[in-house]
Amino acid sequence: MSVMDKLKQMLKGHEDQTGKGVDKAGDFVDERTQSKYSSQVDTAQDKLKDQLGRDQDQPPMA
Repeated sequence: MSVMDKLKQMLKGHEDQTGKGVDKAGDFVDERTQSKYSSQVDTAQDKLKDQLGRDQDQPPMA
Protein backbone atom coordinates (compact mmCIF):
# COMPACT_ATOMS: atom_id res chain seq x y z
CA MET A 1 0.00 0.00 0.00
CA SER A 2 1.47 3.33 -1.05
CA VAL A 3 1.70 6.39 1.15
CA MET A 4 -0.97 8.14 -0.92
CA ASP A 5 -3.35 5.20 -0.41
CA LYS A 6 -2.76 5.34 3.34
CA LEU A 7 -3.43 9.09 3.38
CA LYS A 8 -6.62 8.66 1.39
CA GLN A 9 -7.80 5.98 3.78
CA MET A 10 -7.07 8.14 6.83
CA LEU A 11 -8.76 11.23 5.36
CA LYS A 12 -11.83 9.48 3.94
CA GLY A 13 -14.95 11.28 5.12
CA HIS A 14 -13.03 14.46 5.94
CA GLU A 15 -12.67 15.94 2.46
CA ASP A 16 -13.83 19.40 3.54
CA GLN A 17 -11.27 19.62 6.33
CA THR A 18 -8.57 18.27 4.03
CA GLY A 19 -9.35 20.92 1.42
CA LYS A 20 -9.16 23.65 4.05
CA GLY A 21 -5.79 22.33 5.21
CA VAL A 22 -4.43 22.27 1.66
CA ASP A 23 -5.64 25.85 1.14
CA LYS A 24 -4.08 26.97 4.41
CA ALA A 25 -0.74 25.36 3.53
CA GLY A 26 -0.78 26.99 0.10
CA ASP A 27 -1.56 30.37 1.61
CA PHE A 28 1.37 29.90 4.00
CA VAL A 29 3.73 29.14 1.11
CA ASP A 30 2.43 32.15 -0.83
CA GLU A 31 2.98 34.37 2.19
CA ARG A 32 6.52 33.10 2.79
CA THR A 33 7.51 33.44 -0.87
CA GLN A 34 5.72 36.78 -1.30
CA SER A 35 3.44 35.13 -3.90
CA LYS A 36 6.40 34.58 -6.22
CA TYR A 37 5.22 31.06 -7.02
CA SER A 38 1.48 31.54 -6.60
CA SER A 39 0.51 29.94 -9.92
CA GLN A 40 2.56 26.82 -9.14
CA VAL A 41 1.13 26.70 -5.60
CA ASP A 42 -2.41 26.99 -6.95
CA THR A 43 -1.78 24.15 -9.41
CA ALA A 44 -0.33 21.97 -6.66
CA GLN A 45 -3.30 22.73 -4.38
CA ASP A 46 -5.78 21.75 -7.09
CA LYS A 47 -3.97 18.51 -7.88
CA LEU A 48 -3.61 17.56 -4.23
CA LYS A 49 -7.26 18.27 -3.47
CA ASP A 50 -8.23 16.20 -6.51
CA GLN A 51 -6.06 13.29 -5.37
CA LEU A 52 -7.16 13.34 -1.74
CA GLY A 53 -10.81 14.09 -2.38
CA ARG A 54 -11.33 11.33 -4.91
CA ASP A 55 -12.34 7.81 -3.90
CA GLN A 56 -9.79 5.10 -4.57
CA ASP A 57 -12.18 3.22 -6.84
CA GLN A 58 -12.88 6.19 -9.10
CA PRO A 59 -10.65 6.82 -12.12
CA PRO A 60 -8.75 10.12 -12.24
CA MET A 61 -10.56 13.06 -13.81
CA ALA A 62 -9.18 14.12 -17.17
